[in-house]
Amino acid sequence: MSYRAQHTIRPALAALILSAFAQGAAAACEPPPPVVRDIDANRYYSDKHNSIVDPVLKARNEAAVKPVSDYLDGVARAANAWQRERRPVDARCALGWLQAWAEGGGMLGTMTTNQSWYTRKWTLSGLALSYARVQAAATPAQRQAIEAWLRRLADLTIAHSDAHKGVRNNHYYWEGLAITATGAVTGEARYLAWGRKMFDHAMAQIQADGSLPLEVARAGKALSYHLYAAAPLVMVASILDLQHPNLDRLVRFSNANVADPATLQQMTGFAQEKPSRMPGWIAIYDRHATQPLSTEPPPANNWDARMGGDRSLPNPVEHVRGS
Repeated sequence: MSYRAQHTIRPALAALILSAFAQGAAAACEPPPPVVRDIDANRYYSDKHNSIVDPVLKARNEAAVKPVSDYLDGVARAANAWQRERRPVDARCALGWLQAWAEGGGMLGTMTTNQSWYTRKWTLSGLALSYARVQAAATPAQRQAIEAWLRRLADLTIAHSDAHKGVRNNHYYWEGLAITATGAVTGEARYLAWGRKMFDHAMAQIQADGSLPLEVARAGKALSYHLYAAAPLVMVASILDLQHPNLDRLVRFSNANVADPATLQQMTGFAQEKPSRMPGWIAIYDRHATQPLSTEPPPANNWDARMGGDRSLPNPVEHVRGS
């Protein structure tokens, strides 16, 4: 073979090898991480308003919940990849991880603190919404195992919420999203009804100006917690296909204070932590609301595993306006 022929073939061969390597990498799926049954999380605020974070306690909590957070993120990333690209490996990965923890009793053990319960309900929300993205690809055995597990987690969440009513603030709304999303993927009417009950309660809490008194009470984090409280309400409204003027008031109040937090600063007497823009859940609101709010596209990185991953990618359980 001539020198020229060798150098003609080698680049083509190299390209073929690189292509095969890339396909092999894309086809890889890490084994499911070890099942976590018990969650031992801890509170990390140091003041009566729950507005000042103790960095040592925060770091301790993040370390304690990292295996659960990493698991949720892995499921969400595979599920989102499947919805976008329809590569069978991504569906197999997401469903395999879900099935492994379902059969291993993931998060069905001891919850040592309220923070542990919070972690579990946030995780349930993200898992149910991620499962919605890959549910159509699940085998009957996978559906049976995964949906039975989600129902067990939902029942425990309801029992805890009903027994420890306490302050019905943003935590209640996130419980509602976890239960509503579970109802959407399992077809359980009682979960959807529970989510509607939460939504109605939240709408009754919203004031004429759009504020939430229990989030105003968060001092310097009042704006942050208005934004955090609105997120699950926006998704529940889309799942249940509900429009409500009070939700619109809350979103517009939050948006106005992101632009200029003077109103909340006056209401609370505290300077507010001001984000650079509205959080990415605004994309969910805009897809469903009769009058979208945003005049700019959502952030390029619009990721929240607790809300099913990429909030710019419509979830199958959402009701998109005009569709």
